[in-house]
Amino acid sequence: MQKEPEQPATAAPSGVRATAAGTWPGTDPLEAAKTIRGELGDPHLPFLVELPARGVGADSVGRTAALLMDLPVDLQPHGWRLVDRPGIDYRRAVSLLSRDINTLADVIGEEEAPGSGLKVSLQGPLSLAAGLYLHNGERALSDAGARRELTESLAAGAAEYVSRVKAVARGAGITVQVDEPLLDKVLGGRIPTASGYRTLRSVPVQEASLSWSLLRESLLAAGASAVVLNLPSASHRQPGSGLDLALGAGADGIAVPLRGLGNGDWEGLAEAVEAGKQLWLGILPLPAPGEAPRQVTALVQDITAPWQRVGLPLRDLPAVGILPAGDLADLSPSSARRVLERLTQTASALDQLAAEN
Repeated sequence: MQKEPEQPATAAPSGVRATAAGTWPGTDPLEAAKTIRGELGDPHLPFLVELPARGVGADSVGRTAALLMDLPVDLQPHGWRLVDRPGIDYRRAVSLLSRDINTLADVIGEEEAPGSGLKVSLQGPLSLAAGLYLHNGERALSDAGARRELTESLAAGAAEYVSRVKAVARGAGITVQVDEPLLDKVLGGRIPTASGYRTLRSVPVQEASLSWSLLRESLLAAGASAVVLNLPSASHRQPGSGLDLALGAGADGIAVPLRGLGNGDWEGLAEAVEAGKQLWLGILPLPAPGEAPRQVTALVQDITAPWQRVGLPLRDLPAVGILPAGDLADLSPSSARRVLERLTQTASALDQLAAEN
């Protein structure tokens, strides 16, 4: 068996941590980085910002496609397409990502205490394959060879991405969030073909697990301290669920929305916690315009009630991290900041509960 890459010496801060998926409203990376890092100081987990409002190349598929090694893309009316030579859209995506990294370097460089952690995000190989198109106009997901080549290219490019961010992070441990928003549809054979008249075959669960393992090994070798799989659900009701696959692929943690979790799902999450995995829960619904975020007391109850129901002790609450249950880019900058404030307040309340038990 291949030796596991050595982990960085940076110790994770104790306590319940707050973070967000990665997107942010607006178009100014400097203002966004300062706000995020101001709200998410230790023990929380600030993130390299994504600003989809900037348009082409700032969307999740284009941003991750810009990481691919030796697989250039361009943008067509139906979406991003793999091509032979990089075009203007690809170069724009690369430029936007470089600008975000350079801006983060400037902000971190001015901080007296830059913090112990930093998170970066990218689309996972399955969702990326569903969002990219081949020369023939069909999704890359439709071709097993294309999926394999895409996974290998992503693993190489994402490793370089982590190395670049690590170089500016001033010793912070790098958590990589691998987003698989289309996982349930990919595994369930519910991704439509390019024509929309039928659906693509489901990807074998073994292939999904192997693709994540390859990506994780590459990221750890590049210096990442943890790889967290961000799943659309925690369905634990049948073998081969996303949760089972994530844990089988060696993921260091999982992120799932809290809403809709049943008792069976919580039992699976409890097993992950007991196995020492990081658990990130999307607990805070996005507030409507003009409304305040959900209150701390209610958010704490949303977590602790099922937590205790499956037999997890309150003293183990620091195993959990908390996220908004939605895309912050859909809010105004002031509302997004208030969401982060409410998350850190909730984290403090959960820490107090853990300390009392």
